[in-house]
Order: sequence, then C-alpha cells, then structure tokens
Amino acid sequence: MAEQTDATHTLVDRDNVTITYYEWVAENPRAIVHIVHGVGEHARRYGRLAAELVAAGYTVYADDHRGHGQTGLDHLGLTHLGPRGIRGAIRAVQDVGEALRERHPDLPLIVLGHSWGSLMAQRIIARSALYDAAVLTGTSLAVPGILNGGDLNKPWRTHGATGLEWLSRDPTAGEAFAADPLTFDIAETPAWKPLQPLAMLGRPSPKMPRDIPVLIMVGSRDTLGGERGGTLLAEQYVTRAKLSDVELEIFPEARHEIFNETNRDEVVARLVDWLDRHVPKES
Repeated sequence: MAEQTDATHTLVDRDNVTITYYEWVAENPRAIVHIVHGVGEHARRYGRLAAELVAAGYTVYADDHRGHGQTGLDHLGLTHLGPRGIRGAIRAVQDVGEALRERHPDLPLIVLGHSWGSLMAQRIIARSALYDAAVLTGTSLAVPGILNGGDLNKPWRTHGATGLEWLSRDPTAGEAFAADPLTFDIAETPAWKPLQPLAMLGRPSPKMPRDIPVLIMVGSRDTLGGERGGTLLAEQYVTRAKLSDVELEIFPEARHEIFNETNRDEVVARLVDWLDRHVPKES
C-alpha cells in the first residue's frame, strides 16, 4: 500500500496533543476528502486510495488519530489516546476537519470514515455542520447487538488462523497489516478502557444540523456489522435523521477492509462515481 504523500502537517488540538496529518494534492480539485482511519491502523495505509482519488480530481487529507501512527509515536505512544480518551480522539478528528475547512473555504468538504473512523464520523455529523457529505465504510448502526464488539475473527478461527482473516479475502492484506510496525491488533492490544466505547454508541440524531448526502459501503461478511448493520444504519438515517440522500452498497462476500479487498477496483469505482455525482465538475 502506497505511503507517499505530498505534504505532512501538524496541528495542536484543544487538549494540547499534536496531531499529524497528510495531504495528497489534486490539480484544480473539485472537493476535499478527509479520510478518517480505523482503530489499530494509520493514515498512510490509505495512500493508494488517496492516489486514486487525486487522479479523479479530489485533494485528500488523512490524519493519524491519537494513539495511532505518527501522532501516537509523538504523544504517549501507540494505543494511548490521551486526555478524555475516545471523546478526545473524536474531537481531535473534528479539529482536523475544521482546519481543512479553514484551509479550503470554497471547496466542498467530504468525510470518508472507515470502521472506528466511520463511528467517529457519525458522531461528528450528528452534532456539526462541518462536512458537506459523508462516506461511511466498514461501518454499522452503533448500538449493542448490532455493532459487534467481540471476536471479529470468529468465523475464521481455525488451526493456523492469523486472527486477521476478518480484514479481507486477500491474504496479502492481513500480511501487510501484520508486517506494519505502526499497526496493532486491538484483540491483543486494546486502544481504550472498557467503558470508553460507549462514547461511540448511538443512533443517528433526529436533530442533525444539516441534511447531507451519505454513502454507506460494507462487505456482506464484515463481522463488525456487515449487511445487517449497514442496512439498519441507512434506514435510521432516512427514518430517524430524515436525510434525503442516503445510498447503501453491500459488496457480496467482501469482509471489513473493502479498500483492500479482492474487488477493490469495483469499490473505488463506486466511490468515485458517487463523489462525481455529488460534486459536479465545473465547466
């Protein structure tokens, strides 16, 4: 997975934690995409996706969350989220989004949240009008019994299993994750204390500050939420939050990391098509 970036930036969040974030630049971009990565990984794992979005005309930014990537290395170490735990980490992601809005005031700002990043994005769009659109991948309706907080690799627990089979049907995805010094398996090394995940739970708010388009993309065999979790989330955005433009794409047999799946070209094409339809190119 490509890690090359065009620029590296930092900002100091409201808890005095220095957040590192990266930029991939498109010439005359039609919009800004803010990638919000999952737990146990880091922003530069999305370098290949960022390059594809740049080729499609989108400038991309992605931050290393608290306790992750360079941000984690520079503050307390990997897995340590710092002040206010998950709530502080969510607020820091929003701080990055606000910095991007300030940097690019005339361009649409789109959040693309994956896994934990999608749950943080859900919280941010529920309380803030910061983003003009949202893409949620590897996601689920965040309520107990639907969002799986247990053994995500359970269907593949056989002799010789690595514990990372749940990520993708492509075995090289798990191999790359295991070989990356900046990734960690939260089943072995938790990133938060037992009660902290409660900050991520909740249904879409009926009082969302704006009606924004939302794209939800999940693999049918994603053990975090899968087809059921993604479908229920889409339904709640329509019926509870009253959003007028919600699209759901379920990729048959795909697992959690759809951008690292065997059908990733199909996934990226679906994403770009949705972006192009929601951010018309200037003539």
